[in-house]
Amino acid sequence: MADARALILIDIQKGFDDPVWGARNNPHAEANAARLLTHWRANWWPVFHIQHLSVTPGSPLNPTGGAVDFKTEVTPLPNEPVLTKRVNSAFIGSDLEDRLRSANITSLVICGLTTPHCVSTTTRMAANLGFDVSLPHDACAAFAGNADTGWRDGPPPTAQDIHSAALDHMNGEFADVCTTEEVLA
Repeated sequence: MADARALILIDIQKGFDDPVWGARNNPHAEANAARLLTHWRANWWPVFHIQHLSVTPGSPLNPTGGAVDFKTEVTPLPNEPVLTKRVNSAFIGSDLEDRLRSANITSLVICGLTTPHCVSTTTRMAANLGFDVSLPHDACAAFAGNADTGWRDGPPPTAQDIHSAALDHMNGEFADVCTTEEVLA
């Protein structure tokens, strides 16, 4: 294999277009994820699509009435594995780790939605399992804090505040936070 890295696309699903999520940062996250996907496909490198299937009734990501389909720009090809999950980590309830280990993959590029939730949890767990993780911040996005959910200390943080804080907590210990361009170089 020319490259021992796999691309893991986390929850880039139509349900995240629902207005219930509120304000979002990084409107180009999906386009950058699509650029990574195009590069991986051109090199025949391993790609894994992760799909969140919420068990919460009424969730935009619930298979009953939700919008669980992948966004058009990252729609899986028939030969690309789609692993489903019901929790934040793509490693819980799936055979992702087994697939990576059986292919002798040691390095991952992880991107998707949302930075402080499923991207962060999967990244942290990947690092704890011994994988070397690159996290292109411009191929991920977050949503703003919501005052309606009882935000405690002053005004809710912006989507960019939440995105940046999540990345800061991961950089160095769990991942190399970088840009899409740096991954493609």
